[in-house]
Amino acid sequence: MQTSPAHAAHHDDREIETLEEFDAVVPARGTLAGFRVQSVDLTDRTRELLATDTAGAVFLGCPMRENAAHKLRTDGALVFPPVPHLPFDPYRGLLYSPDELFDGLEKGYEQTPDALAYAWFQRTKADGDIYASMLRSLHDDAVSDALDELLRGARVVGVMGGHAMARGTEEYAGAARLGRELTRAGLTVATGGGPGAMEAANLGAYAAPFEDAMLDEACELLAAAPSFTPSISDWARAAFEVRARRPRGGRSVGIPTWFYGHEPPNAFASHIAKYFANATREDGLLARSNAGVVFLPGAAGTVQEIFDNATPNYYESRGEPTPMVLVNRAHWTEKLPTWPLLQALARERSMEARIALVDRIEDAPAALKRLTG
Repeated sequence: MQTSPAHAAHHDDREIETLEEFDAVVPARGTLAGFRVQSVDLTDRTRELLATDTAGAVFLGCPMRENAAHKLRTDGALVFPPVPHLPFDPYRGLLYSPDELFDGLEKGYEQTPDALAYAWFQRTKADGDIYASMLRSLHDDAVSDALDELLRGARVVGVMGGHAMARGTEEYAGAARLGRELTRAGLTVATGGGPGAMEAANLGAYAAPFEDAMLDEACELLAAAPSFTPSISDWARAAFEVRARRPRGGRSVGIPTWFYGHEPPNAFASHIAKYFANATREDGLLARSNAGVVFLPGAAGTVQEIFDNATPNYYESRGEPTPMVLVNRAHWTEKLPTWPLLQALARERSMEARIALVDRIEDAPAALKRLTG
């Protein structure tokens, strides 16, 4: 997995998403004709814009001087101006980082870009305003584009599970070890990006480059704020404390949503694809888990994800079925008897060889490997 600006080679080479890319492309190509420039501040690049052919180019939310914008339009470029007074950028070229979403956490979570975007969503989601819904769609589309660029060529394994799993529990530590083992095996862990089991798996991926004891220390430190209730600020600060003590951890992806805005994103996913539309987020997470999905015990949301994943495997609408590993026999056969239904669906279809139920979280990586064949 790569990030900007090194990821430039990975995306469409007519897309410019950082000032570094802009400064490399203009002298090298001598033209911006047909390029897409996404959310790059060009206020100090007036000279270059005035001197470069921009016919058929599209500038999405790039701040620039008025004389530059006038020249671009005269060239036949499309200029979508930045949207003022928004707590998010609908044209963003890159995924979020935890630092970006939690910026200003020292003043309290309510002041962070994450909380402000949720507040904006709450204000606008029910008023039927086409402008607000268009901005949400633009944003979510830009995030999907950035996610595809990031994950191109990666083997992604999804880890699904409930937000209720508390820090300091054996289950949480187990989910973290799972994330660590999958990452060390060269897989990219992707989760729903929230608290609980999702945070644990992202934490495990973060811990992957360090010695094993680092994860135990981190779990101990986090246990002081076991849940994001009553205080999201305390919960998030504990995570940033772990990151400050051991910077530059392993990489993973979190895919959360402002639809469940009371549930904050976790700070251990290195890349966060946060969406307004939960349906886009759910489908995007499962569709990108090309190396399989591990389902930890969860409630309605996790049950929904199991069958959201089973359906394309049943019809083979995304090609060959991908592995599905359910963890905790009692949970999935007695408490929420999802496994018998999944087995019945899979019978005599090619997905039958791609599903497994294991008792312990420690058995999940081996099961995944076996199902991948």
